Formats: sequence, C-alpha cells, structure tokens
Amino acid sequence: MKRSLFIILLVLIIDQALKVWIKTSFYLGEDLRITDWFIIHFTENPGMAFGLEWGGLWGKLGLSIFRLIAIIGITWWLRNLIRHNNPFLGILAVSLVLAGALGNLLDSAFYGLLFDRGLTFDTEAHQWLGYTGVAQLNGEGYAAPMLGNVVDMLYFPLYNGYLPDWIPFWGGDYFVFFRPIFNIADASITAGFVLMLLFQKRAFHKPEPRHIEP
Repeated sequence: MKRSLFIILLVLIIDQALKVWIKTSFYLGEDLRITDWFIIHFTENPGMAFGLEWGGLWGKLGLSIFRLIAIIGITWWLRNLIRHNNPFLGILAVSLVLAGALGNLLDSAFYGLLFDRGLTFDTEAHQWLGYTGVAQLNGEGYAAPMLGNVVDMLYFPLYNGYLPDWIPFWGGDYFVFFRPIFNIADASITAGFVLMLLFQKRAFHKPEPRHIEP
C-alpha cells in the first residue's frame, strides 16, 4: 500500500507542479524549444487525453463525471490487488493509471475555479474560445466545477516531413510524428496500460479455479 501511494503522490506532484508552472508562466500557444524533437508547447484541452475532444460543454461535463466514476473503479481494483498480494508489477501499472486519471480530473474539477482565465465554450458558435495574457492563480475562476480545462505541454515531433509517394493514401502528404500534445498524467496512464499489455501474465494473478464437491 505504501509503495502504491508513493507512486500516485509522486506522479500527482510532478504533474500538477508542471501544469501550474506552465499555466502561470506561458501564454496560450507559447513554445519553449528544448531540442528540435522536444518542445514545450502550452495548450489547453477541454476533452480527453492527447487533445481529443468530444461533445462541447455537455460532452466535457460528461467526460469529467466519467473520469470520476473510472477513478472510483480503478481505486477499488487497486485495493483488491493489494489485499490479494498481487505482484508489484501489476500494482505499479494500476497505480500509474490511477495517478494519471487523478491528475487530469484535478484540472477539470478545480482549474476553472482557481485560475482567472482558460478556454471557455461559446454556445452560439459551438466552439472553445482562447484567451490572451498569462493566467493567474488567484481564485477568480473562469468556469464552474468539473468544467476546467486540462493543461497540456509535452510535444515530441520526432519526425516531420513529406511522406514518400509510394505510401498508400498518405503518400506525398506532410507528416508529423508524434503530433499529439500531452502531459505527465497522460504519459502515466499510457505507461500503466503498456505495462498491463506487455506483462499481463506476470503482473496479475490468475484466478484460482473453483473446486466443486461431487
């Protein structure tokens, strides 16, 4: 239990510290180029991980509620794994997923209340509107609870250029890999799922077969 809590708290602290620094230091869309393939690019995400969006304002509210329900379910799963002495690899994987889900939920639940500006949804134009200047952590608020936006900043364009003409469908098009911009919470969720997929047999106990008396 202690190791699991340490992992979750460590991911949350790093994730939230980076997000608060980015949001209070960068204007929306600002870049900090570390290398050609590693760029800090501040953007806000009203939807799912890696910049995916769904359903406008009601879709965002539904997504936040879904995150909360998922966190309750993952917490229950992690508790059972610990109680049944599951291998640490499985506990690590689920802890990473839970930490990432919690990190993005904190943004949705509280950032709209704590910061003075963020993306807002225009119901007439049916689109999310940006803002100018740098946000302040002053409690003025820009959105209701569960309607805050997730802060993303990690951008790794490992390859960018025109694809060879012989490639079907996309040949000759300009291509960037990896295009999505994400955060530490997204990376934690992805790492957890990758561990589950790669080490499923080692990470989780097989259910014991039930013995039925004749």
